[in-house]
Amino acid sequence: MIWRRHCVVLRFYEKWVNVSNTYRILKKMIRLDDIQIFVQTVEAESFSEAARRLNIAPGFASAAVQRLEKALNTRLFVRSTRSMQLSAEGERYLPHARAMIDARSQGQRALASAQDSLSGSLRLSVPSDFGRNLLLGWLDEFQHQHPALSLHLRMSDRAATLTREPLDAAVRYGALSDSSLVAIPLVENNRRALCAAPSYLERAGKPANVDDLRHHNCLRFVWSEQLHERWLFTLPGGNKTVSVSGNRISDDADTVRRWAVAGEGLVYKSRIDLIPDLRAGRLVEIFPPAHCEPSPLNLICADRSRLTPAITQLKTFLQARCANLLDDYWQHVAASAGTRKGKPRRAAPRR
Repeated sequence: MIWRRHCVVLRFYEKWVNVSNTYRILKKMIRLDDIQIFVQTVEAESFSEAARRLNIAPGFASAAVQRLEKALNTRLFVRSTRSMQLSAEGERYLPHARAMIDARSQGQRALASAQDSLSGSLRLSVPSDFGRNLLLGWLDEFQHQHPALSLHLRMSDRAATLTREPLDAAVRYGALSDSSLVAIPLVENNRRALCAAPSYLERAGKPANVDDLRHHNCLRFVWSEQLHERWLFTLPGGNKTVSVSGNRISDDADTVRRWAVAGEGLVYKSRIDLIPDLRAGRLVEIFPPAHCEPSPLNLICADRSRLTPAITQLKTFLQARCANLLDDYWQHVAASAGTRKGKPRRAAPRR
């Protein structure tokens, strides 16, 4: 019986010793938050100012430095009723304290960078004109930001079947014909633009209204096995569709744009595709922008399970690039209009 009691007392004593040792160890452990408050106190030259910068109570700042001094078993500050300055030990410890704070910041940045980095493959289908002349450069920039990402690009004006083909997403113009797909807007209020080269307008004249298009050489393209020869316009009196004709057709919209630049006829396609030519004067816009058919630009996925971090970040990236492109263009248009009238004008509002 006595032996059993002795064993119980011995086990209790061992537990008490373990708890006591743990407490002593915890008292000597150095908290990085206390080190940060110490460094901030040195820079602010007072506890109250350091507390204000860190948005904590002055008493908390003082207690943190005292706790650090106990853990280090040294005085970091020489205090008096009127002043406080670093001790010799504090001077020696300060660069190491700053190094520890810097190391913590670098570690946090490294983790954040790792979370933001992308890897694996990104398989995209993109239209020919937008893909070649704008998207290629943007995708170079996106991949340079994420070098572990492998890019697989299919450039075609044939509508990809996202549910059956090995693709993560497609960049496409126009409203979705399949409601089961997920469309993420890149430029929601984009429209087509009716344009021609100055040389063509000098030769054939400028159409005064949509009915005049029947007497012009209209350059047409095939989109997803369908000839785009019925051109829709959103006029003040209502929508109107005009059947057009011409001597050139291509299944590559970039080719059709190049024909228009060469002065071969009228082109009616997305304004985003035509912005470089419009800015350079290679093409001239014929009808007001509001009279042309809406042509929203979307990033399309088969379903929401395909909205991977790569797709989500690509969406944000492309939205910013498209917005910058359009903002620059409308500012150019406003500046050109002001120059023609002989007085400066304010930039057009963001669209």
